[in-house]
Amino acid sequence: MSSKFNKELQILVRDNVISPEISSKIEKYYANKAEGKPNSLFMIFGVFGALLIGSGIILMLAHNWDDFSRLTKTILAFVPLVIGQAMAGFSILKNKSNTWKEASGTFLFFSVGASISLVSQIYNIPGELGSFLLTWVVLCLPLIYLLRSHAVTLLVIVTSTYYAVQVGVWDFRSHKTPWLYLIFLLGVIPHYWNILKRNVSGNAVTIFNWILPISVVVALSAFVGNGDVLGFVMYIIMFGLLYNIGRLSVFKELRTLRNGFLIIGSLGSVICLMIFTFRWIWEDVPDQFNYDAQEVYTTIVLAIVTLSVLGYATFKKGIRSINLFQIAFIIFGLVYFLLSSTGIIPVILMNLLVFALGMSAIRIGANKFNFGILNYGLLIISILIICRFFDTGMSFVIRGILFVLVGAGFFLTNYIMLKKQKVKKQ
Repeated sequence: MSSKFNKELQILVRDNVISPEISSKIEKYYANKAEGKPNSLFMIFGVFGALLIGSGIILMLAHNWDDFSRLTKTILAFVPLVIGQAMAGFSILKNKSNTWKEASGTFLFFSVGASISLVSQIYNIPGELGSFLLTWVVLCLPLIYLLRSHAVTLLVIVTSTYYAVQVGVWDFRSHKTPWLYLIFLLGVIPHYWNILKRNVSGNAVTIFNWILPISVVVALSAFVGNGDVLGFVMYIIMFGLLYNIGRLSVFKELRTLRNGFLIIGSLGSVICLMIFTFRWIWEDVPDQFNYDAQEVYTTIVLAIVTLSVLGYATFKKGIRSINLFQIAFIIFGLVYFLLSSTGIIPVILMNLLVFALGMSAIRIGANKFNFGILNYGLLIISILIICRFFDTGMSFVIRGILFVLVGAGFFLTNYIMLKKQKVKKQ
């Protein structure tokens, strides 16, 4: 228990707010509660320690690597792997602390990768980076559940994302679709769901709330076909999915900054839709779509999953709980497929949609007395106005007036909110 908390208890006893007996009971309660909790700082240093030890071993071996025989090199290639397995096995059999499991899991994860690459180098085994990453992830995925390690889960997500981008985007010779990325993603979901149910406000959950949507955003580029016709549609649907996931009841008590699904889904939707407020983007949309089969299947699956999550949220909370951000992907899809060749109409509709999203964010912020969401809505409208400066013939006087109005809107809205918040506290 922190010294600051002890001082507060002493102040409460001194001011006769609580009795010394109650103060003693509070101290004992929090002391017993803290006994079973792992030391997060110690765990972090344990993981970094494992990384440094592994790096040090590799550097020492690399210094005289060319002087070793092939047999010696082979033995040394498996030494980190054996050490890592021994540490992981010891952690499991002796039921060691989370720090032990996190450190041994991290060391073993990198030992697997090092052993695979060293054996390939020693015996000149040909192969591509994508196949190496695939083998690495497949071998290390079970460690998540053997050690219940957050660090290994994070490393698997990052490596899986790297695999997806390498195979689907960067490797132009093969340019295959990394369907196994979806298997890897599904493989880490049970671990994430388990820690989510135990403590939705925990630091580990917060990290995964951000790293999972970022991974999906990056990896989706590998599933866009050669035609790129449905690329933007896929991303807007996917951002709608992330936002709807962030609006599920399981995240209800979570602070906004801890909800990466909600923030990334909202920002991604606004950025993509803001692009479609320009006239030039609609001029590049073909009159007749020549769809790639992969794009069609991916878009349909994304749409079905997103609509399912939206339907579930509607069933649980009611239709009145649904805000515009949750259905923006539907409105965009209807405009894109039905009105893309109708001249200026889709441009006007997209401008109205983005403006409505800004107003929706302002309303949500006002209802929750959340200055961050309120100013986010004002920022959306401000950026929309600024964007219109580039493709309209407004004079500098009108532009100046608009800037003044936007600035006044920022000030007045925040001032009114602040006054309401003070009245509510009274």
